[in-house]
Amino acid sequence: MIYLTRKEHFNAAHKLYNPLWSKEKNYQVYGDCSNENWHGHNYELLVTIKGSINDDDGMVINLKLLSKIINDEIISKVDHKNLNIDVPFLKNKITSTENVVVEFWNILEKKISSLENYKCFLHCVKLYETPKNSVEYYGPEGK
Repeated sequence: MIYLTRKEHFNAAHKLYNPLWSKEKNYQVYGDCSNENWHGHNYELLVTIKGSINDDDGMVINLKLLSKIINDEIISKVDHKNLNIDVPFLKNKITSTENVVVEFWNILEKKISSLENYKCFLHCVKLYETPKNSVEYYGPEGK
């Protein structure tokens, strides 16, 4: 089994806020991240694919194709956006890194599993919110 990772970047704003809670409770739980006026991050997204090497081209997946999928399906929809307001697949979700990475997985897994020329699978989606904080997701079954 070969594991291949592609890294992409995007910048976005968000706030951590549960609308069922008071402003005070949101601040107690999320601190400054619940700021009414939002805050931003320079995110790093790492997408790891696993699979067998394709005999025709010698690759697990063509990196140009993987980059295009990530950019078309994720980056173009979140870069320089407000995750709480501008991103339909995050509507009505608390935009924690945990929730964001699960939504990214759901989108990418559908695209990658439908590729015809490659025998590869989504292995892990890792999202760095800051250089010190990241979340890794291996799918609902923890592959």
